[in-house]
Amino acid sequence: MTIRSVRVAFFVSVVATVGAAGCGGEVDQGVDNGTSPDSYTGGKCGARPVALEEQQAIDAYLASQPALQSSEASTPINVYFHVINNGSGLANGDVPESQLDAQIKVLNDAYAGKTGGAATGISFVKKAVDHTTNKTWYTVTPGTSAEKAMKTALRKGGARDLNLYTANIGQGLLGWATFPQDYAGNKSMDGVVILYSSLPGGSAAPYDEGDTGTHEVGHWVGLYHTFQGGCTATGDQVSDTPAEKSATFGCPTGQDSCPKLAGVDPIHNFMDYTDDSCMNQFTAGQATRSSGMMASYRAK
Repeated sequence: MTIRSVRVAFFVSVVATVGAAGCGGEVDQGVDNGTSPDSYTGGKCGARPVALEEQQAIDAYLASQPALQSSEASTPINVYFHVINNGSGLANGDVPESQLDAQIKVLNDAYAGKTGGAATGISFVKKAVDHTTNKTWYTVTPGTSAEKAMKTALRKGGARDLNLYTANIGQGLLGWATFPQDYAGNKSMDGVVILYSSLPGGSAAPYDEGDTGTHEVGHWVGLYHTFQGGCTATGDQVSDTPAEKSATFGCPTGQDSCPKLAGVDPIHNFMDYTDDSCMNQFTAGQATRSSGMMASYRAK
């Protein structure tokens, strides 16, 4: 499978698994699946099917909640790394701690706005690392008994603790994540799973700079794809990310797939599907939304 096909396959459908990221459904149902009303991109989904009614309920709940206390907002998120491998050595997915440290730096730089976007106020600290040799978990995919067994056995911490699993995940995927609103109903499944070779310095070029992690953690803090809803006014529920007809690949500067609406496509946003080297920013609106989602669903 080529790297392009890996990107296209990114985040398969997991409609049946509550909280798991995946494809499915149509744009007019409020589902983020990399499609548009008149074309199919082969979408690499990063969010489970989210119906418009659920989006509206979440937004109403956010509006009713108090702001996140500054002391809590400034507290780093603990990251528990779970390295799933098929034996010793990098070729078997047993990544060195240096790559995990590099992933933490990528996350902190992105969420602090150091790469060119808005600062979100979210930061991360490596709390612990464990290594597990398990042939079945090594090629884990969303919604499977392997995923459930892996997460049930390994997950640590509470709602505001990020469990990040690395493996040679199957089906050509780069990763998947759960949303904040899913935590209360399925705590053991909460977290982010990524392809180990997408870590900084990995072999999944052009997705080898750690921004699969950045993107997936974006879902974990409550963000949708920039192309959520296609060329509609509501889109991803963030006002300062221009509407985008469908997922974008590569780095097509100046692309404008929704010419009747303001702004060119947000191809440099971490929540699109472009190459890692093309992604460098969150917006102020995304920062506000992620803070609200964390306060409402992931407060300690």
